[in-house]
Amino acid sequence: MEELIIESNEKVRRTSLNFKRYLLDELDCSQNLTALRGARGVGKTTLLLQYMALHHKKSKDALYVSMDHQYFFDNRLIDLAKKFNNAGGKFLFLDEVHKYPNWSRELKLIYDNIPGIKVVFTSSSILNIYSGESDLSRRAISYDLANLSLREFIELNSGIKLPVISFDDILKNHQEIAFDLLKKIKPIAKFNEYIRYGAYPFFKEGKKFYFQKLNNVINLIIDIDINIIYNPDYMLIYKAKKLLHTIAVSSPFIPNITKLSERIGVSRPTLIKALNYLDRALLIIQASKPQKGIGMLSKPDKIYLHNTNLLFALAKENANTGNLRETFFINQMKNSGKKINISGTSDFLINDKYTFEIGGKNKGQKQIRNTKNAFVVRDDIETGTGKTIPLWLFGMMY
Repeated sequence: MEELIIESNEKVRRTSLNFKRYLLDELDCSQNLTALRGARGVGKTTLLLQYMALHHKKSKDALYVSMDHQYFFDNRLIDLAKKFNNAGGKFLFLDEVHKYPNWSRELKLIYDNIPGIKVVFTSSSILNIYSGESDLSRRAISYDLANLSLREFIELNSGIKLPVISFDDILKNHQEIAFDLLKKIKPIAKFNEYIRYGAYPFFKEGKKFYFQKLNNVINLIIDIDINIIYNPDYMLIYKAKKLLHTIAVSSPFIPNITKLSERIGVSRPTLIKALNYLDRALLIIQASKPQKGIGMLSKPDKIYLHNTNLLFALAKENANTGNLRETFFINQMKNSGKKINISGTSDFLINDKYTFEIGGKNKGQKQIRNTKNAFVVRDDIETGTGKTIPLWLFGMMY
C-alpha cells in the first residue's frame, strides 16, 4: 500500500488547476459512494486528481489508485480499503473501476462494512452502476462528465474565460449576450476549430495526431469497454464498427432497420442492441419523435454521431455540413441536460416546448412560421435577431 500512496501523492502534486472542467465545482464527494461516469478521453482522471488537489492536497486521508494497477494482481480492493481505513484513510478515489473484476460486489462490501471510507470511482459511460452484480442503486450518487463544450474549448485553447450562459437566457437575450461575447472572441473562427478537434482535452497534446488518437479511443471503447461490460459476440464488435462508419457518412442517419440489418449482416434485435451499446458508449445519439422512447426493441427516428469530432475522424473531409450543424446542436443540448426529440415540423423539439430549425446563414423562418416557441438557429453568423439565434452561442451552456 505504501507504493500506492507514494504514486498517488506524486500524481496529485503534478496536477494543474489552471483549467477546470465545469463539473469540478458541482462534484460533492461527501457521500459514502460517488460515481463519475463518462466516455474515454473526456478527462475523468484529471477531474478526480483536481478534486484531490483542491480538497486533499496536504492531507493523508485520500488515496488515488487506478483499478488496472498491478497491485490488484495479488490484492483485493476490499482488503486495500480495510488497510487504508486502519491507517486513518477516509477517501478512496478509484479510477476505471470497470477494469476490476467483482467491482460492484466489493464496492457494496466497502459501503456496508467500512463506513469510515468514502469511495469515489470513475467508470465508462457504458457501465450501469445500478445493474452490476450487486445493485448499487440505493447507495451510489452519480455524475456524468460530458465532452468539452465550445466555451470550455475556448478557455483551454486560448485562455479566455467565458461565463456559462443558460438555455433560457440565450432564448431571451441572445443578441445582447452575443454582442458582449464579441468583445472577447471571434466566435465563428473558434467554432470552426472546435467542431474539428475541440471535444476532447487531449487536443492540447498536439493537433497533428488528434484524429489518430481519437480513432484509437473509438477502437478502445468498442474493443475493450463494450467487451468488458457486455461481453458480446466477437462479430457484434466488428459489426458495431461497420455500423458506426455507416452512420458517419450519412447526413444525418435516418435508419431503415430492416435494410440496415441486411446490409450489416445481423438480425433486427442484434442491430438494435448494437445501437444501444454505441449510444451508451457516447459514440452516437439516438433521437426520436415525442412520445416514443428509445427502448430495447424500438428504432430511433434519427441517429447522430455523439459529437462533430467523431464525424471528422470517421468521415474525414466527407463530413456533411448540415450534419455537422445538427450534431453540434444536439450534442451541446444533450450535455447540458436538455430533453431532446425530433420535431414533427422542423429539426428538434427541446424540453417538449421549444422548436428549432438548424441551417446556414441564409436559413429562413418559413418552416417555423406557424409554430409557437420556435427559433431558427443559423451557422456562420455572429449575432442574431428576434427568433434567429447564432449556432455557436449554444456552446456556452456548460
